[in-house]
Amino acid sequence: MTQICPTSRPEKILLPTDGSEFSEGAIREAISLAKSCSSKLIVVSVIETNPEYETLAPQLVEKAEKEARQHLESVKAQAEKEGVQCETIARQGDEPYKYIVEEAEKNKGSMIIMGRRGRTGLKRLMMGSVTARVIGHAPCNVVVVPRAAKLEFRNVVVAPDGSKYSDAAASEAISIAKLCGANLIVISVVPSEEAAIVHSEMQKGLIADKELHEGEKNVKKVKDLAEKEGIKTTGFVYAGKPYEAILEAAKEKKADLIVVGSHGRTGLDRLLMGSVAERVIVLSSCAVLVVKAKAS
Repeated sequence: MTQICPTSRPEKILLPTDGSEFSEGAIREAISLAKSCSSKLIVVSVIETNPEYETLAPQLVEKAEKEARQHLESVKAQAEKEGVQCETIARQGDEPYKYIVEEAEKNKGSMIIMGRRGRTGLKRLMMGSVTARVIGHAPCNVVVVPRAAKLEFRNVVVAPDGSKYSDAAASEAISIAKLCGANLIVISVVPSEEAAIVHSEMQKGLIADKELHEGEKNVKKVKDLAEKEGIKTTGFVYAGKPYEAILEAAKEKKADLIVVGSHGRTGLDRLLMGSVAERVIVLSSCAVLVVKAKAS
């Protein structure tokens, strides 16, 4: 399937990569998207080091730098083979996310596409600090791509909760669906600790009237906006743990993209992302677009 450029053409796509297997999906989809959108691809690799390490093991730092440059050249060759203009940047430092964000700002990146590390057990519920901090401090939207995921923009899921952050996500999801001819799936989740996830079409009796009304209002607001744009839209109210309901809806509807809102930049050293968004990003089998709400 020929990929369609999903939003107003991103002039520059920033691709952070560490050369690991977890970057493979991001590399593949970033090149594909850059080709579809005639975007410039900027590939960044950060060698994690510090002055003490450089003094004690200069040969290891040199080896890591050589491997990073070889990896960058390999990605550049893949991109140029697809006719994509590609620039590579190697940086060194002890806080990789700072250099990635710095390059995004300096190059006026329209979008960052990055991979996600595979985790097991409890660690699956925690996002890697580099990914989390890039999302928290990035000046633009961020797409997190699991290794096997493909960005085809056929079925897009968004879960509005009435906040300005979810409004920004809904607006972006509508734009993508309109430009790509995608189906838009709008869901609202009524939090519940019950093990089973249900939606309102199945068992309305399990959702309190007040909460059901609020959920339906959130869905209707986005659904009405999308349908005015001629977008094929379905809407549901789910009850359950919010992140589980979003993931279940994405799986059920064969989504290739989930769109979530971010709380924007934070002055804190650690990103305080909502746990729902973080768990969706960590556990999703499809790509997740994190939309940065404009500061008000």
